[in-house]
Formats: sequence, C-alpha cells, structure tokens
Amino acid sequence: MKNQYLCKIYDNVKAKNLNEPEFLQAVYEVLNSIEPYVNENSNLEKNGILERFVEPERMITFRIPWVDDQGKVHVNRGYRVEFSSAIGPYKGGIRLHPTVNQSIIKFLGFEQTLKNSLTGLPMGGGKGGSDFDPKGKSDLEIMRFCQSFMNELYRHIGPNTDVPAGDIGTGAREIGYMFGQYKKLKNEFTGVLTGKGLSYGGSLGRTEATGYGLCYYTNKMLEVMKNTSFKNKKVIISGSGNVALYAMQKAQELGAIVIAMSDSNGYIYNEKGLNFKFLKELKEVKRLRISEYLKFDDSTTYVSCSKDIWKVKCDIALPCATQNELTLDDAKILVSNGVIAIGEGANMPCTLEATDYFIKNEILFGPAKAANAGGVMVSGFEMSQNSMRYAWSFEEVDNKLKTQMENIFLEVLECATHYNDKYNFVLGANISGFKKVANAMIAQGVC
Repeated sequence: MKNQYLCKIYDNVKAKNLNEPEFLQAVYEVLNSIEPYVNENSNLEKNGILERFVEPERMITFRIPWVDDQGKVHVNRGYRVEFSSAIGPYKGGIRLHPTVNQSIIKFLGFEQTLKNSLTGLPMGGGKGGSDFDPKGKSDLEIMRFCQSFMNELYRHIGPNTDVPAGDIGTGAREIGYMFGQYKKLKNEFTGVLTGKGLSYGGSLGRTEATGYGLCYYTNKMLEVMKNTSFKNKKVIISGSGNVALYAMQKAQELGAIVIAMSDSNGYIYNEKGLNFKFLKELKEVKRLRISEYLKFDDSTTYVSCSKDIWKVKCDIALPCATQNELTLDDAKILVSNGVIAIGEGANMPCTLEATDYFIKNEILFGPAKAANAGGVMVSGFEMSQNSMRYAWSFEEVDNKLKTQMENIFLEVLECATHYNDKYNFVLGANISGFKKVANAMIAQGVC
C-alpha cells in the first residue's frame, strides 16, 4: 500500500488488534486491494469511512455453561460480532469449532460485510460462534449447549436486527435446537435464523447453496475467461462437509470428474472419479471419517495427510475446508501441475502469498467473498420467504442462485477490468463490495 490514509488505517488496526492474525490478514487484503478506489475518492477520508469500516459496530462475548450426559458441567465461550449494518440487518453464520476465537469471528464478520454487499441483497455483516466442539457429542449434549448458547444470544438478534445462520459445526440439527430455544424465550415465531428445517420456515436449496453457488461462479469464470467449463475437467476439493459435498455434486452435474476430497485426517483419491451418493451417505447420514469411504469403493486410495491433497494433479481446485489451508508452497505445486482455476469455497482458505501467486500467474481465482456467496444468498432468499409466509420451489431458488452468482462474477470482472487488472478478481470483489457499503455509510451520516 502506498496511500497514506490506508497505511494509517492499517497501522491503527494493527496496534489495536495485535493478537488477532486472521483479522489483520483480512483487513490488509481488503485495504491493499481497494487502494485504486480510495485514490479516486477523497470523500472517504473526509467522512472517516475506513476508520468506521474496520471497527465492528458491536462485539459480544459471553460464557456458555452446559451439562454433559454424565452430569458434568462444562463452560465454553460464545461470540457474536455485529460488524456492519450499513446496508441491512447483520447477517452471518454461527461457527462451532475448538479453534474459534475473537480474531476468527472478527475476520469472518469483516469478510461477511463485503460478501453480503456483493449479493445485491439488503444484508449487513455479522458472525458468531463458540469454541465448543460438536464432534463426539450426543444429540442431547448438543441440544443443551445450543439452548445455553441461545439463552444469551437471543438478547442481541431478531429478524430485523441480526439474523444468524449455520457455518462449520452448525448444521440443521444445531439450528433447530437454537431456533426452538429462541422461540420459547421470545414467545414468537419469526425468521430470526436461516438454515432452518423445511417444516418450520427453511428454504429449499439452502443446504446445497454454497457448494452449488461456488460451481456456478467458477463455471462462469471459466466460460468468460477461458471459453471452457467444468466439462471433463479433473477437480480436487478440500473438505467433505456441506460446502464441499454439494460442490462435488454440482461439479459432476456440470461434467467434471472429482478425483479427490479430504477431511482433517487425510484425503481420498480415485482417478476415475469419486461417488457422490457414497460420500453423502458417509458424511450426512453416518457422520464418519472420510477414510471409511474405502468400504464403499475399494478401488479408491486413502492418504493420511489432508494437506497433501494439493499435490494431486488437477485442472480445478476448490478449497472448501477452512481458513489458510492453502499456502504459497501449495500454490506453486498446483500451478506447476497445470491448474487453471481456483474457487474458494471456504472463507479465506488461501494465504495472501498463495493468492498473489495465483493472480501473478494469471490463474483464474475466485475469492471467497464472491465465489462462496451462494450460501448467504439463499439465506437472504429464506428471509424473504419468511417475511412473505411463502415458499419457493427448489427450481425457483436454484435458478435465482445461478443467475445471481453469474452476475456477481460479471460485476467483479467489470470492476477489475475498469482498474486495468483483468485477472485480479480479489480487487474486483473487494472494490465492488466496499463501494456499496461506503456509499450507504456516507448517506446515513456519522453513526
């Protein structure tokens, strides 16, 4: 960064958040990429836009006591960051994972602000979660935790204030328990959470949305930039959760051959392609480790090092596991092996160095805030359906999702091209998202 205003902002953020590396990484990436726009708009400094943009409107931290099946009391820490309400009520998921801390929640809320802006829907940015680990817990233990979590969170959320959703560790089961407790505490049935079950206000297509949207975005990127598509391309996908699983399904429907997928222990590989039905049974029904896939198909290989998945030669890589999983060394291996496109399905799965390497080598790179916006897009659709007391068909939701994800890519490309950096979709996404939020902040005055 050369702009003095941007440098001052980042120095201040760094001084205030020294022990929050993920948040600092996200802020630096955004500030660095929006420099051309800031250079053109002196009114941003006059109105203190960036000073406000990088500071959450509200950060809530609370304890979560719960009782396990043996009667022992446990205490976890809960978070909710309400980062920006400039363009709508706070919107963002709840992550349940032992690595969750304030830095991760703030980085996710910051990214969510721009992601939600890119959807074109009136949604601000927020995020929440806890260092609770759902793995190995019984349904009753998870219910007790979720109810205790909501006993505090309900004070801060509402259908026109803050609308949480699912994320890592928070699926339909957890959302159901949280919604039930919210309904009991508030004595009202509202669209306060998204990702709900279909029988009580959920939207068709929400489960598939992030993975499908990732593929719609990536396919459009391939079509426009390379005059090609997923058809006959070899694809590797890190992760095997909700996003990865449905990215696999849609990639295969678009003609790709998904040859490798992973979990935190290792990855599976089959040159002829993996079977979606087998994986869905394994992960969604039986909730088993990915190594168990070999019981379905003994022609598949298992490697007990998940990070080595990036050594598998492929045309398209979709990192869908977690933040900073793909490093510069991994990026160099992928490029040397002939990868042509990267689509980020997780939030910030590539390090800054890896991202820069892809862009410098003109590898098509779909940044998370654009490429994985499908989940929050359909969450926005769920909010609309809840407000109307109406439900759209799966086909309606899927068609809207596809159209909007393709439009996001075209908007990002137009912005990147405007600033003479055609392959820099990070710049395109960040400026496109930021300018909408900045304009709303200016219009609303100092608040």
